[in-house]
Amino acid sequence: MNEKILIVEDEKEIADLIAYTLRKENFQVGIALNGNEALKKLKDNIYDLIILDLMLPYIQGLEVCKSVRSNPEMKNTGIIIVTARTEEIDRIIGFEMGADDYVTKPFSPRELVARVKAVLRRIKNETPTPVIKIRDLTIDKDKYLVTVKDIPIKLSATEFKLLLYFAERPNKIFSRDHLLDAVWGHDIYVDARTVDVHIRRLRMKIEKDSDNPEYIKTMRGVGYYMES
Repeated sequence: MNEKILIVEDEKEIADLIAYTLRKENFQVGIALNGNEALKKLKDNIYDLIILDLMLPYIQGLEVCKSVRSNPEMKNTGIIIVTARTEEIDRIIGFEMGADDYVTKPFSPRELVARVKAVLRRIKNETPTPVIKIRDLTIDKDKYLVTVKDIPIKLSATEFKLLLYFAERPNKIFSRDHLLDAVWGHDIYVDARTVDVHIRRLRMKIEKDSDNPEYIKTMRGVGYYMES
């Protein structure tokens, strides 16, 4: 086991304890004590996984997470957020930014190692496939074809892109603003309500009951997600 892990934690004692535990499991480990140092290390190295504290000096953990997820070279890097903050909204924001798991302090080193191994195993097993199947919904990325119970569904280019974005990131919650940037792009000005319109159209096309959706769910006040 030679996976490289970066620990981003401003409390040196905690960082050293995590590093010691992971090295005993034969991981290669680096430490960054603040957000700036983390971004510098990430610029010079590719890590398999990042253990990331939210409350950091200079640059907050969520900004580091966002930076990692916007870099195509780190698309396969796992992120586990570690924090003393327990509010549900923090977890939701962390997952929305692209975190793979969330551990609340205090935690046992044993639990953290188990979660690290689980995330790395999940990443390793995620082999790219041109076809995504979620229950009766099938998306063929190469053919730009969507079917529900083998019946072809006609989607616009934007609807297809939006559906694919959800399907490739199941159970992750995305705000309207996030979806606007990811699907429509930074350079195009579109009102946030446009997302609602496209979600409604998608539901009418792929859902058996658009008022009680099976696939694209709403988390009230937060955003949308694809339930796998």
